[in-house]
Amino acid sequence: MKKIITLFIAFVLLASFVLSGDGDKLPAAVVKKLDGTKVNTNSFSNNGKPMIISFWATWCKPCKKELDAIAEEYDSWVKETGVKLIAISIDDARSSGKVVTDVKTKGWNYDVYIDENQDFKRAMNVNNVPFTFIVDGSGKIVYSHNSYSEGDEDKLYDALKKITAGQKPSH
Repeated sequence: MKKIITLFIAFVLLASFVLSGDGDKLPAAVVKKLDGTKVNTNSFSNNGKPMIISFWATWCKPCKKELDAIAEEYDSWVKETGVKLIAISIDDARSSGKVVTDVKTKGWNYDVYIDENQDFKRAMNVNNVPFTFIVDGSGKIVYSHNSYSEGDEDKLYDALKKITAGQKPSH
């Protein structure tokens, strides 16, 4: 019985350490830029301003709709809040070549990375895409949203404005 309790406590401690949630810092994982250069995710920063981190895939229509909807407003979001959007493709090695094509075709002005081994996806506890986070200027995850429906970009923007104003966003 003592072993079971010890194992249970160890599991709970490990789970709380591994799972990412609001208030956590970005975990370290290696992703690739579109040119193949490797980057550690713990180096992501935006000079004290917020970042949106959006997990997506080339085969995910809702992902592309979300990134397209944000693209329409992105320049004004940047002017108002200083935000930077980092799009993380979870395409594997077989389909990662499509990422460059999609980004160029769509004309997205985002920092785009490829998480071929899905290490960052797992570290962020992302189960499916699209999955979007806002990281505040101090590097803490302060907002997360899974899936996409038309109009969700407005909710994301409202959360972003609250964070920029030093308020806690509602989910």
